Amino acid sequence: MTQVENPQSQQMSLGTAAARNLATTTKSVPQMQGITPRWLLRVLPWVQAEGGTYRVNRRLTYAIGDGLVSFTSSAGRVQVVPPELRELALLHDLDDDETLAALAGRFEQQEFEPGDLIIQRGGHADRLVLMAHGKADKIGQGEYGADTVLDTIGEGEYFGEQALTGLRDEWSFSIKAKTPCITLSLSRQDFDRITEQSDKLRAHLEYFVSLRGKRSNAKGEAEIELSSGHEGEALLPATFVDYELSPREYELSVTQTVLRIHTRVADLYNQPMNQTEQQLRLTVEALRERQEYEMINNRQIGLLHNADLKQRIPTRTGPPTPDDMDELISRRRKTQFILAHPKAIAAFGRECNSRGIYPNTKELDGKIVRTWRNIPLLPCDKIPVSETGRTSIIAMRTGEKNQGVIGLHHAGLPDELEPGLNVRFMGVNEKAIMSYLVSAYYSVAVMVPDALGILESVELGR
Repeated sequence: MTQVENPQSQQMSLGTAAARNLATTTKSVPQMQGITPRWLLRVLPWVQAEGGTYRVNRRLTYAIGDGLVSFTSSAGRVQVVPPELRELALLHDLDDDETLAALAGRFEQQEFEPGDLIIQRGGHADRLVLMAHGKADKIGQGEYGADTVLDTIGEGEYFGEQALTGLRDEWSFSIKAKTPCITLSLSRQDFDRITEQSDKLRAHLEYFVSLRGKRSNAKGEAEIELSSGHEGEALLPATFVDYELSPREYELSVTQTVLRIHTRVADLYNQPMNQTEQQLRLTVEALRERQEYEMINNRQIGLLHNADLKQRIPTRTGPPTPDDMDELISRRRKTQFILAHPKAIAAFGRECNSRGIYPNTKELDGKIVRTWRNIPLLPCDKIPVSETGRTSIIAMRTGEKNQGVIGLHHAGLPDELEPGLNVRFMGVNEKAIMSYLVSAYYSVAVMVPDALGILESVELGR
């Protein structure tokens, strides 16, 4: 029996696969998934750095030390790293490693549970305490006698150094553990014993006490003597404005790569899109992404590492609450921008939703962004998230005239493609491959300490 073919199975017209051989497809330019908004590069005002260096001159300040202390742990025993004791204002720049090692060996470890009192207000102030692990509330007395939380003490912070020098006789605050805490304490008796054995430490303490006697304003800057409200012919004070003797200089950093393109590709495959232009476009995008990453994370110039320690605050309960954000922006005048990882913005949104708060939005550079207190809250995925789900939130004021944060570049480079970025032809090698050197020069400077603030230990999973 002969099988009859189904007419519907026969091809009735030219297939698309064959037709594409004779047609020009409509195509996009090469796409790149790694392109982000790069808000930091967009909102920073850029300042020309002639000679590749920018110097930030400031008034002389007597604020010394005030750093975070690092620790090591082994088999449940925590020890302070001796050189890290120089982060204390009391021991800043002490050039005596043996004395520091002796002091580090005298610290005693203590452990506290949430709710335990580490320090009792009104008690005898007789020791220096380092917070090796955990968080604790610094509690003072309010105007009407009720307790009030003055601050949150985090890992690496310390209190009580004035007790070692006799400048404080009793505690004016209490310290209560919020989480399980480990502290290291150094008694005044042990400190005095080591001081008697070290000539360098005694001389250093005399210098420290002399600095404490100098007059300074609320920011620690040398006071400018003035007179006001007087009558008649009062003798007016004479004064001058002192400057830092060693101001910080920011040198431009560079991010570079060599782009290679075969001459055959550049010669034959340039229609309808120029291959060299597309290769260069994507390379520049990658350089700008790396530039923003370095401006946030680089240990020399990055914002996360160059914020003043007095401008770093931990969250009170873990997640980023409206209270934490208010505390962050209150540390500086005219906070203009807040940068946060997208996950941190989502966590902040959850906290707002739980309180029935709905932040406003505004248009910035043609985009609709969320705001807090009318300050744009901008996403930045270059801010790292730790394995434990913690991150940071950056708040800043920008501009030279505002004494804020500024970007640095050098416009007018040879073979410049964009301000601060140039492309130099390096020639063709024996394999007919063309090479282009692509370079981006940049840095970021903080004019005064309160221009930049960091909300640390932001928990995303709660």
